[in-house]
Amino acid sequence: MRLSDERLRAIVAEHRHERGPLLPILHAILEETGAVDGAAVDVVAYELNLSRAEVHGVVTFYPDFRRTPAGATHVRICRAEACQALGAEALWAHARARTGLDEGETTEDGAVSLDRVYCFGNCALGPSVEVNGTLHGRVTDERLDALMGAAS
Repeated sequence: MRLSDERLRAIVAEHRHERGPLLPILHAILEETGAVDGAAVDVVAYELNLSRAEVHGVVTFYPDFRRTPAGATHVRICRAEACQALGAEALWAHARARTGLDEGETTEDGAVSLDRVYCFGNCALGPSVEVNGTLHGRVTDERLDALMGAAS
């Protein structure tokens, strides 16, 4: 869903007074639309008197700022060292094989998105996976299949 320029300007106005308003503005856009697209980058840059490159750089630096909305089932698999030691790479390979997706991709029908993140802070219970915002530990291939099936 794309926000109108008027709504984008309203979001900027709501947060302009905050110290370092760019991140709260981008989070507000993400909350309403699920993504921060190029048109939103243009409006925010103009309204904050920043270059388009500055805003784009923030959007592309932080993995939570997607440029397209995530699928109905959004799977994020930890890739940090502790989870890797407990099988996260094999779990990642299983997820890729099951979905046909690579990192940051969404199925054409919008059903599933697949991402990797650096750490959830759930290291003792790795490998860790987040499905639609809910964190799960000690995830096996079978449990991942069940979690993805339950979420769809």
